[in-house]
Amino acid sequence: MNLLDTIAAVSTPYGKGGIAVIRISGSDAIAVAERVFLPKNGRALSSVESNRAVYGSIFGYKNGEKTQIDDGIAVMFRAPSSFTGEDTVEISCHGGVLLTQRVLESTLVSGARMAEAGEFTRRAFVNGKMSLTGAEALGELLGASTDEQISLARSGMVGRLSKEADGIYNSLCDILAAIYAHIDYPDEDLADISREEMLSVAEKNLDALIRLSKTYSTGHAIGEGISTAIVGRTNAGKSTIYNLIVGRDAAIVTDIEGTTRDVLTETARLGKVTLRLSDTAGLRDTNDKVESIGIERARAAAESAELILAVIDGSRDPDADDLELVEYIKTLDGIKIAIINKSDLGIKESVIGLAASFDRAIPFSAQSGEGFSLLEAAVEEIYIDNDLDMGQSAIIANARQNGAVLLAIQTLEVAIEAIRGELPLEICCVEVENALAALGELDGRTVSEDIISKIFANFCVGK
Repeated sequence: MNLLDTIAAVSTPYGKGGIAVIRISGSDAIAVAERVFLPKNGRALSSVESNRAVYGSIFGYKNGEKTQIDDGIAVMFRAPSSFTGEDTVEISCHGGVLLTQRVLESTLVSGARMAEAGEFTRRAFVNGKMSLTGAEALGELLGASTDEQISLARSGMVGRLSKEADGIYNSLCDILAAIYAHIDYPDEDLADISREEMLSVAEKNLDALIRLSKTYSTGHAIGEGISTAIVGRTNAGKSTIYNLIVGRDAAIVTDIEGTTRDVLTETARLGKVTLRLSDTAGLRDTNDKVESIGIERARAAAESAELILAVIDGSRDPDADDLELVEYIKTLDGIKIAIINKSDLGIKESVIGLAASFDRAIPFSAQSGEGFSLLEAAVEEIYIDNDLDMGQSAIIANARQNGAVLLAIQTLEVAIEAIRGELPLEICCVEVENALAALGELDGRTVSEDIISKIFANFCVGK
């Protein structure tokens, strides 16, 4: 990827529609656009004011000959006042599939190259038009499927997280500057803060980072989604509950034991929480080879899940197999919620006692849906911090950001111990620099090229 090239791509979804937008960006964007678009007023496109839409003719090339293929609109955004920070031209044509392709081909013949996935947004990041967290938030906004995800993405795009990180970063830079002053001029009273004040500022920033790290539970639950496995014995009602959460008949439901023989997966919303939900085969001993494979997969899904929804038939006393299943579920790492199903038939006291070892226990009727709101509230209580404002608070939205903050916390703790322990200032300096480097990964100051490439590779070509 050569970021000095002029690039072009279709920025609207592929297919037939009212209009399509072809975006051109780079130092030669206006020159390329002039070979494709001619204003009806006869003026050169380069003479048109920025941010002003102009109507004109769109030309294509066939067998080396230039011919008009459509009428449309062009808008120029001159550097640096554009999305990418470069000269950018957007040409809107009628949204035919072939026509759109011909207009794009015309820009490529005229000197642009095809943009790579996410290259427009990557250029915006490189040119300082947005932070890395803002770029990630834009990707999350494009893929949002819930209102909460839109609010979370908007928070990132307007820079809530970036501003919070900047404040901590700049404060740590002040500490580092004071340490440098002590080291470079030991006999001069040049430092703005004493060692005690350094310690106070460092501890204050550590507290801020710890508070920030706690927002990841909410950001992860809304944005990335919680890996969730529905487990239980055969005919406990797992697939019916799966269908209730998904909102459609995604899993086959019958009275025949062992109907589910594989892991079914869907992304579903439960209140404010996004679940990466898996319906699994009933756990039991069986000689059926196919069902055995499904049970092995069910155990693998449960053992890797963050949230376990254990469905228990509450209408009958538990037997030895139920006790064995509960003991197995206790060994799993995820948060465990017992869904005591068939509550409409009455719940046995022995089942209530059995479910007491779980993190939550919800009386439920898969038949009527009673208890669904209780399940929804329980999951929200576990993962969502209702004190956070999705549109206003700084919230960590993904694992990469969380990893950077946790590393900053770890390294800053070491720096604080160095300052508190009266270690030489040279050592304190190194530890604070490590904390700054870790925090710098959050918004792209020190992040590696491989990580940047991975982030932007998830964007569509026209973004």
